Amino acid sequence: MPDIRSLPLPLAPLAPKAFDAAPFVHRRQQLLVEMHKKGRGVAIIPTSTELIRNRDTHHPFRFDSNFWYLTGFEEPDAVLVLLVSDNPQSLLFCRAKNEERELWEGFRFGPDAARERFHFDAAYALEDLDRIVSEHLIGAQTLWHSLGSNPEWDARAGRWLEQARSQSRAGKQAPTMVADWRALVEPMRRNKDASELALMQRAADIAANAHCRAMRACVPGLYEYQLDAELQYAFLQAGGHPPSYPAIIAGGANACVLHYTANNQPLRDGDLVLIDAGCEVSGYASDITRTFPVNGRFNAAQRDLYAITLAAQEAAIAATRPGATFHAPHDAALQVLVQGMIDLKLCNGSIDSVIESGDFRRFYMHRTSHWLGLDVHDAGPYHEDDEWVSLQSGMTLTIEPGFYVRAADNVPAAFHNIGIRIEDDVVVTDTGCHVTTMNAPKTIADIESLMSDAP
Repeated sequence: MPDIRSLPLPLAPLAPKAFDAAPFVHRRQQLLVEMHKKGRGVAIIPTSTELIRNRDTHHPFRFDSNFWYLTGFEEPDAVLVLLVSDNPQSLLFCRAKNEERELWEGFRFGPDAARERFHFDAAYALEDLDRIVSEHLIGAQTLWHSLGSNPEWDARAGRWLEQARSQSRAGKQAPTMVADWRALVEPMRRNKDASELALMQRAADIAANAHCRAMRACVPGLYEYQLDAELQYAFLQAGGHPPSYPAIIAGGANACVLHYTANNQPLRDGDLVLIDAGCEVSGYASDITRTFPVNGRFNAAQRDLYAITLAAQEAAIAATRPGATFHAPHDAALQVLVQGMIDLKLCNGSIDSVIESGDFRRFYMHRTSHWLGLDVHDAGPYHEDDEWVSLQSGMTLTIEPGFYVRAADNVPAAFHNIGIRIEDDVVVTDTGCHVTTMNAPKTIADIESLMSDAP
């Protein structure tokens, strides 16, 4: 068994860069311009709060992605208020400075330092939110609110509206429209700027190297969670924290469970292991899946299924280009997968008939792609005006076909309990797409070569 403590860590941590408020200011300005088309208004955009894990222990805090996209501010219990008018303003409400709490919990900006650092027009203590929002709702036409996302905020927005309406006898106007700011913000997030793409590339590089480390550490007899530990170590060592999502480390039949996360079973000689894992860098996610043999060598049945899945992914990547629809990579992958199923006698008929009947879904039951960014399943619609979104340069998505064969009487025994998924992250470019996660080996030859060189 290799000494996994001696496995290489090719990525060194990067020194932190100075904070640049300019991209966040630009996004707020862009949003305010779009909101102004509905007249004078007030937008309420809160971040997340800290949540109790058990008793007096909290879950690790993770900021709300939409809030951070517009502010860069990472503290809990903060609210961005946008005043939509001919003289637009961005206001931040955050926790007040408190030396005693900072002694226990660490630094907090407070309104004055936050206003200066993050370039807000004004900043206030969180306790002033109700008073100031109520003042600005008078005369506004629209309240921008993420209706339905949080019952407490829904109730609070309702109270603000009722308070504004109660002043109608004094000749004051209350908003007559409630609009969801997410309908404007989330489409903005689909197209990444250069700074976002740089963070996503770093997250991809860290995750790719972590997958390499897991491959090199893998031998029969380890437990799934031991490979998870190798991933997490490589993530943290290079600054890729936290994980983008709970890692899937699925040996043997567990790989046929799409969101398997128990990660507590031994890895058996002769089985494949599927690892679906990524990390975050400054909130931006990577998302990689690799499937490889526990003992370092694919057997014949595994090779057959793996080669089909890889060919499907290659077809999907080739179909990912500007002007193509979001659905095009899935269509391309499905054609290859279904042909493979027919060739292996797992499905009967023509490609079109198998797709029309849905028989392929016994072996491939999910779509090939999703948006990727600040959320691993990132924001932004897939349809607009009842049509699939057209891909544009700067959009980021995954390409992840799979092939899952559970044990069944009508399936050859050699294929039983083989689950394969191959997932990469891609950026749409002016001429096609760039695979950001290419450093994680995925051909049969490259995987076997890397695993044979393990210490």
